[in-house]
Amino acid sequence: MARRIEIALKEGVRDARGERIKREIEHFLHLPVEAVRTIDVYTVDAKLSEEELVKAASEPFCDPVIQVWSIDRPLAAGFDFLVEVGYRPGVTDNVGRTGREAIEYITGRPMEAGEGVYTSVQYLLSGKLSRADVERIARDLLGNALIQRFVVLDRAEFAAQGGVPVSVPKVQGETKAQVRDIDLEVSDDELLRISKDGVLALTLEEMKIIQAHYRDPKVQEERRKQGLGVRPTDVELECLAQTWSEHCKHKIFAGTVHYEDEQGNRQEIKSLFKSFIQRTTKDVREKLGDSDFCLSVFKDNAGVIRFNDDWSLVFKVETHNSPSALDPYGGALTGIVGVNRDPFGTGKGAKLIFNTDVFCFADPFYDKPLPSRLLHPRRIYEGVVEGVEHGGNKSGIPTVNGSLVFDERFAGKPLVFCGTAGIMPATLNGELGHEKAIKPGDLIVMTGGRIGKDGIHGATFSSEELNENSPVTAVQIGDPITQKRMFDFLIRARDKGLYRFITDNGAGGLSSSIGEMSGECGGCRMDLEKAPLKYPGLDPWEILISEAQERMSLAVPPEKIDEFLAMAKRFNVEATVLGEFTDSGYFHILYGDRTVAWLPMEFMHEGLPPMQLPAKWVPPRHAEPSLQVKGDYTADLKALLGSLNICSKESVVRRYDHEVQGGSVVKPFTGVANDGPSDAAVVRPILDSFEGVVVAHGICPRYSDIDTYHMTANAIDEALRNYVAVGGSLDLVAGLDNFCWCDPVKSEKTPDGEYKMAQLVRANQALYDVCLAYNLPLISGKDSMKNDFYDGATKISIPPTILFSVIGKIEDARRSVTMDAKRPGDVVYLLGRTGNELGGSEYLALQGVIGNNVPTVNPEKALKRYNALHTAITGGLVASCHDLSDGGLAVALAEKAFAGGYGISADLGNVLWTGDDAMRNDAALLFSESASRHLVTVRPGNRDAFEAIMAGNCFSAIGVVTEEGAVRITGLSGQAVVEASIDELKEAWQSPLREL
Repeated sequence: MARRIEIALKEGVRDARGERIKREIEHFLHLPVEAVRTIDVYTVDAKLSEEELVKAASEPFCDPVIQVWSIDRPLAAGFDFLVEVGYRPGVTDNVGRTGREAIEYITGRPMEAGEGVYTSVQYLLSGKLSRADVERIARDLLGNALIQRFVVLDRAEFAAQGGVPVSVPKVQGETKAQVRDIDLEVSDDELLRISKDGVLALTLEEMKIIQAHYRDPKVQEERRKQGLGVRPTDVELECLAQTWSEHCKHKIFAGTVHYEDEQGNRQEIKSLFKSFIQRTTKDVREKLGDSDFCLSVFKDNAGVIRFNDDWSLVFKVETHNSPSALDPYGGALTGIVGVNRDPFGTGKGAKLIFNTDVFCFADPFYDKPLPSRLLHPRRIYEGVVEGVEHGGNKSGIPTVNGSLVFDERFAGKPLVFCGTAGIMPATLNGELGHEKAIKPGDLIVMTGGRIGKDGIHGATFSSEELNENSPVTAVQIGDPITQKRMFDFLIRARDKGLYRFITDNGAGGLSSSIGEMSGECGGCRMDLEKAPLKYPGLDPWEILISEAQERMSLAVPPEKIDEFLAMAKRFNVEATVLGEFTDSGYFHILYGDRTVAWLPMEFMHEGLPPMQLPAKWVPPRHAEPSLQVKGDYTADLKALLGSLNICSKESVVRRYDHEVQGGSVVKPFTGVANDGPSDAAVVRPILDSFEGVVVAHGICPRYSDIDTYHMTANAIDEALRNYVAVGGSLDLVAGLDNFCWCDPVKSEKTPDGEYKMAQLVRANQALYDVCLAYNLPLISGKDSMKNDFYDGATKISIPPTILFSVIGKIEDARRSVTMDAKRPGDVVYLLGRTGNELGGSEYLALQGVIGNNVPTVNPEKALKRYNALHTAITGGLVASCHDLSDGGLAVALAEKAFAGGYGISADLGNVLWTGDDAMRNDAALLFSESASRHLVTVRPGNRDAFEAIMAGNCFSAIGVVTEEGAVRITGLSGQAVVEASIDELKEAWQSPLREL
């Protein structure tokens, strides 16, 4: 019989969780609530004695200093309505799993099959609320109906029932696995219906290719030998849908683009990926010659570069947008623990050293109507932030770099970029650490978590726009504790040489990981009946494509399997042999003795012809705003500092642990009060060395409204100038490109597909041009191409967005530089020229306009200047360095001043200008976002040496750091156009998101 253990705070102990919920009810739902209190509930469905239950309740479940406990006795009292929120059956319950382990520990015996611990939270609401109000609170604030269940009781109902009835959210399913044959000898309309109803995300052309394959007499003959009919099984069809999905196959980047530019010139581009991304790296590596530091690019889960003779660096950035739109917490948590597995599963395995995260949201204070199925941006904001916090912090990996970007179009789908870097030995057991191979006969082994229905159709779901019918099963919740235990085990197994090949189970689950691994040796034979399940009742196709988290797939030599499994047992990590790799040429899947899939490897991976994609570039033209000439821009500066894209994100950043592992050097915040915004992060991965890793990024989606070529160029430049600002070496730096695009395939739902496809082409052209000029090889990346919401009436598409990340080396982390002004009397230099480039700027956005004069990048001049600046930094001549980006010079001056706790006096008359002198004015000089600029302070005694190094580059002394705590900027007329104390500027910058 299931028993309920309730844990409540003692009388007089502050309920911070309840207070937060009360504020959110008032702020977002505008409902009158007097108080909210909370109680934790553990439903224990296991054969335990009374003594064991009491021990569990009083020891691991309860903090006796501040909490009280009860068993089968409700603690709730003094409320008007009670809402209990728990997970639906089958949804990962991490606290429940930990509760189960705690009980097993105190009883000294494992729980039996079918036993478990399930958690929920009671919210006790007091106030003049109706039942409809409370149901709205439950639905819109306390939980997500996709993955959670609610019980709502008023005081009288609660008393009449004697509390909340015991409920065990156990999956009740048929235990008999079924395999269905799918009839494809049907009409085209029926083929499309099969794809749509099955969430296969296959087009009519793709369905007809599959249909033709199964009509082939040779295929039919081979299938008869395996005991299969002429129709595909559901296992085969689901496997092909996953393998051919946009998410996994990257069909748009692999397609043939028929591009026409604004002059009518036409070009056939066979694969954007090969023509621009791969070509960039190939050409840069040829330029680098003997100085080439790339070790593994575009062939593994993450990119690998040389760090030193003994160690290699690994880096990957992923997106988890679609799941985060449905369940922000679970989607984001899965995003961070999922990307952790990419570097870990690269080469023979890497130790993870830091995380990065970049989030793109709509305004959390959004107050307009939203289409059904879309969550409020505030809920997405809070859920994503919490999910990444729980995934990163609980994994023991520091989060060292990131940003938040806001645009109302991200209401349609948020962008959740998560990145992880690792470090691996250059050689392991006499072999290169970044190389791996599989031999026929090696055993297929799955380690980590068990398989459930969570994450089914994640890959195909992510290949479509979000809509009303997006599948609930596509949402997973990651379990960082289970994954950390698995990582600890596998690192030891790696060092002992117990496996030959490792990769992660991500999108597509075993179908993807074993499908890709089988391509390494030519085939496999795998029995799905052997796979460990969270609960019975999964059909074979569900076992194959489930994206249940915390799993890695490995190739283990038969002679090492006993030692491998014994070590797994010692670490309390589940490891299961599922089959063996072969050279048969077939992806052979069984369920027990029955063959359920027999797919030729060549058809799986090469059977899909390239898409044919039209693209036509027509440059947009926006109204050019007429800016009001002002004598005082102080209010404008404060407004910019308080805008969502510029203001402090400290309330988010402080939730992430950047100190764990002890290697953090340049931290997310810096300055006299440790609250100034750092440009990049510096981390020492090897604590007995001063060599450091530098990581930075650039992202500027608003420029896409003018030209995605310049959006991309600016994102690359922003990443590199952030990297240079802290002291990163330009001799060893690599880039990663993450494309997030609205659907660029012309269709009835996307009539402007040709334009969006042309935007993608121009972005790729910029990627090649700028990275080649900067000697930036691309080592990894990802694309997410269906970032739209469409419910049949309303379509919301994100602005085309590229996150460009860079990773590299600083020889001596002690030479790194931060952005804050260091001492009065230091000379303030502006490196680079400023032009009339306000198009797409934060300044124009404040006025509700876009403009046309987007910042342009001159990488040749910028690289020369960056090299000179790096020489000055390594020579100890630079006291502080800050890049100029959103908000331009005025914002950079303010941030540098209040971060250091000193004032700055600057003169716009000394700022170097480029372009038409008639356009040179105070507003443009203050707020233009011209690229490739740095704001540097130098001690007076180092002035001559600094200027000697910078000779031949564009730079000028524009001011001085002052003892007085104020920013004073003199305009072209000689009068002050900005004058404010650093305290009021900092308050403007810190206040907007302080309480979120």
